[in-house]
Amino acid sequence: MNSFLALYAGQVSRVRAARGPLLFVATLQSVGILLLLRGVVDEGSRTTSQQVVAGSTVLVVAFVALNLLAQRFGMLRGTGALDHFATLPVSGGLVVLATAASYATFTIPGAVVTGVLGSLLYGLPLGHLWVLALVLPLAGASLAGLGACLGLLAPRPELATVAGQLGMSGVLFLGIIPENRLPGVVQAVRAVVPSTYATDALASSFSRQLDAGLLLRDLGVCFVVAVVALSLASAAFRRAVRA
Repeated sequence: MNSFLALYAGQVSRVRAARGPLLFVATLQSVGILLLLRGVVDEGSRTTSQQVVAGSTVLVVAFVALNLLAQRFGMLRGTGALDHFATLPVSGGLVVLATAASYATFTIPGAVVTGVLGSLLYGLPLGHLWVLALVLPLAGASLAGLGACLGLLAPRPELATVAGQLGMSGVLFLGIIPENRLPGVVQAVRAVVPSTYATDALASSFSRQLDAGLLLRDLGVCFVVAVVALSLASAAFRRAVRA
């Protein structure tokens, strides 16, 4: 635990100093989407409103935990800086987990602001917004694990950056559009994209009656993906260090 906290504190300091402006952009981007779509979403379309707010909120997490983390690990691998972490008396899994947690931490303020502002802007109830406390860590862990995998497995840092940006675009597209408005083929793709379960879990919280079974199912999928993604990222880290 002490090793994790030390790594986490060091990564948090680095992220704050090096990525501060981009963390602000993550929130500004999602708020801009909320404002843009407010002009085209019918006030009577409650399902679409819920999906837009939930998708924009999860996008904050994707921008930081998926996109920026893919760039970070891609850069570390490309410059050989992973060798520094390999000399530390900690496991590769702990390095990945601490780095992922540090990036995911910075998604919390922006995601909360986006969720609250979106609810007010689209006239959605705030009574169940406590679900954010469950969605954010699970979405952050799963997307951070995927971002780390992209960065560690990409042969070049440039490809890691492109992969992270494409992944973030997928989170945006599949998150803000209600599932029933997507073509059948795209619905099948959506079903295997982990961020959509976080989006659906959050969207359900904007209903007057919270469906606990649906919420637990979606959050359970996020948890499983987070465990698998972080495990794969740890294996990719060990492989990159040995290469």
